[in-house]
Amino acid sequence: MKPLALTRREFHSLLLAAGAGLLARPAVCADSQSSVPFIHPGLLHTVADFERMRKAVQSGRQPIAAGFEKLRQHPLSSLSYAPHSFSAEIGRNPNIHSGEFDSDASAAYQCALMAAITGDNRYSAIAETIVLGWSASLQRVSGADAVLMAGLGPFKLVNAAEILRYLGDLNAQGAASCAAMLRRAILPAILDFAPFANGNWDTAAIKTMLAIAVFCEDEALFERALLYYLHGAGDGRLTHYIYDNGQCQESGRDQQHTQLGLAHMGDACQIAWNQGWDLYGAQDNRLLRGFEYTAAYNLGEKVEFRPDVDRTGQYRHSVISPPGPLRPVYEQILAHCHVRCGLPAPAVQRVVEKIRPEGAARGADHTGFGTLLYARAEDDPDPAPPAVLPAALYAVAEKDAIALDWLTTRNRESAPLERDGVAERINPRNGSWQDRRITPGRLYTYRFSTYSSTRFTPEAASIVAGLPAGWTSGPLGNPSVIGSVQFTGRVMTLCAGGKGLMQPADEGRFAAAPSSASRIVIRFIPQIASQFVNFGLACRSSFAADAPGAALVVVPGSGIGRRRGWCLKLLNRDLFGKVTELSYHPLTAPTVTYGRLVGPLWLSMETGKSFLEASFSVDGAAWNSAGQAACSAGSHIGLIAASGVPEIATAVPFEIVTLD
Repeated sequence: MKPLALTRREFHSLLLAAGAGLLARPAVCADSQSSVPFIHPGLLHTVADFERMRKAVQSGRQPIAAGFEKLRQHPLSSLSYAPHSFSAEIGRNPNIHSGEFDSDASAAYQCALMAAITGDNRYSAIAETIVLGWSASLQRVSGADAVLMAGLGPFKLVNAAEILRYLGDLNAQGAASCAAMLRRAILPAILDFAPFANGNWDTAAIKTMLAIAVFCEDEALFERALLYYLHGAGDGRLTHYIYDNGQCQESGRDQQHTQLGLAHMGDACQIAWNQGWDLYGAQDNRLLRGFEYTAAYNLGEKVEFRPDVDRTGQYRHSVISPPGPLRPVYEQILAHCHVRCGLPAPAVQRVVEKIRPEGAARGADHTGFGTLLYARAEDDPDPAPPAVLPAALYAVAEKDAIALDWLTTRNRESAPLERDGVAERINPRNGSWQDRRITPGRLYTYRFSTYSSTRFTPEAASIVAGLPAGWTSGPLGNPSVIGSVQFTGRVMTLCAGGKGLMQPADEGRFAAAPSSASRIVIRFIPQIASQFVNFGLACRSSFAADAPGAALVVVPGSGIGRRRGWCLKLLNRDLFGKVTELSYHPLTAPTVTYGRLVGPLWLSMETGKSFLEASFSVDGAAWNSAGQAACSAGSHIGLIAASGVPEIATAVPFEIVTLD
């Protein structure tokens, strides 16, 4: 057996391996340690924000005072609000205490704001009752729409807890109880985001994960959310949700969901900003572009719309959806991008002028009350940014280089980037770099050197320059199939387009192990975006579309949409091109729940003199036979994938467990 080297951390492996560790980490809060990696309060609001709001309300300064009246007069901000009975379970589709929880979460946030602004501790008492009550009772989030259940209301609840801790109304024990609940009940539902759905699911999970990470002092979780926002597979990734012209992934669906997805992204950027990173400015201010496009269209202006297909392959739009009501989500963007940073935002400004003061959101969808929370004048004080290192370091192997990018800090301070422990002469302020001094097949590890400060220390990024010795990869059949293969020393990710596999011809991507390999064991790392993807292990004689061989592949079931179901098949193609199904295994929990492929799956393939043995496991311990198939002389075993949607490439990550 020839073991492969392991890396410390790479994004795709993080999506699986980090899960158990993130959930198991002890619940901590700022009060429990002498030095902490995060600023508190530091979710949507900082000390300076509360001071600005208080002074504006006390002096009657407009438009903030009018925004405060919107908050004060809302029923969920009332001193007469009575919390609901606290439950062990909340769920969505089917709904289990979802309305009660969302109402309480909104009330907790709004009452915490009222307490912070007015100093009236009767409001904080209501918020504390809600936070402590749900923290003690809630055990799980359930339902087909659990990601949304966990990504919406809990965001308000954790913001309420952060405010209460700042006010001194949530002590260390209460904060620890809240942190423990967030880990055991909320985090499991959003840990792998929602790449199978429209982008607003992803963006809700991202912002809530960032909020939990800050509240619980969890650096790895914070990086996980940042990496997905910038490089994730699903529709909620910044460049997947907002196209280069400002059009959004849900623009062809409806304007309400489009504005909701953008609002979630704004909240994620606000949290990152308060902690010291400029997520707002990522991809040349792509978020502002999305807001401008959406604002202009809903004000009646003409915009460019390009027919598109999303990353799941399920949602195709040929025309933009009709204009709709304007949601109260624009003040935050105007205040940051235009007032603070001086960027032109004419459409956003016109929307703000039209709907100001912003009031409540619909239910727990987002926070609302943006005029109170964010409106600012150019001369409003802005505290110096926290000193942090660049974060979300990400590496990709290209033809003759390794390309790196990272999230820049607010103050654009320089920090040494090290390659294998040796500092490189680059300017980290730029946010990207190409390392051209590489040797093919070698593993490289990059990291930023730390300050003397004990604040946030980002993880390293590891990548192999190309593929390890003996491995080959390429498109199957059609040479124009989009995609690539990345390897971190442990995780090999096939980013593959193509129509599919064994249909009867192949159109996808194959990564062939060295010719001496006779056995390979892999672990599929969930989740994937395309809901039409085929992937698994294969033994084949060439990269030709009709090459004889066998494939143990996961394929979609007979359902529809994002709950289509999944199955495992062992297929064989003979010398004459005929494809035969040798075995069929429906996949069930824990690999598939609600018809979605959400759990890991282990696959094994071992070749003999003239046949191969295939098997699978849902836990890596108990194995089930998937059957035997013919294996012609000179065949190679390896990884295979096709998105099932020719226009898009989907990333399918596999951990290489064993290679003999």
